[in-house]
Amino acid sequence: MARCRECAGRRIAFASARASVEYDARVRALVSAWKERGLRDLASGAAGIVAEVVAVPTRAHVITYVPPDGDRSLKRGHHPPARLARELGSRWGLPVRPLLERTRPLRPQRGLGRRERQRNVRGAFRARATHGSVLLVDDVYTTGATVSAAATALRRSGASSVEVVTFARAVRR
Repeated sequence: MARCRECAGRRIAFASARASVEYDARVRALVSAWKERGLRDLASGAAGIVAEVVAVPTRAHVITYVPPDGDRSLKRGHHPPARLARELGSRWGLPVRPLLERTRPLRPQRGLGRRERQRNVRGAFRARATHGSVLLVDDVYTTGATVSAAATALRRSGASSVEVVTFARAVRR
């Protein structure tokens, strides 16, 4: 599979990353409302858009998601990636399992450059033993640092491959 310009030449732990919409100003406002203002019902709409745009993953046998950050998830009262994963699991007929956990608290990724993001999430995830192909879900793909760190943990725990699906993706021009 050919890599996009952003991923070409980089070491990444996932086989592919697909998103349904570009992370532009309008989508940024929507995602912010979803995450920070408790608009939980947006998960269903976001999953509907993802399911329309992204082909059903045929190789994956299970869906998992980037795990919550304890403090932020408690403050928010919900975890958007988990809700998105459950909605997609229902639509695609795949089981959803919490295979990942955080090994330590992280600085927020917002405002960090690619290299800073990579350092911030290096070794930040641990995965339960798994096998086969895993579909990893997150809400937004900015630089790929978070999903790559999570995919590394999944691969180390036995996943043969990891595909990533997000609602939105930042596009570098």
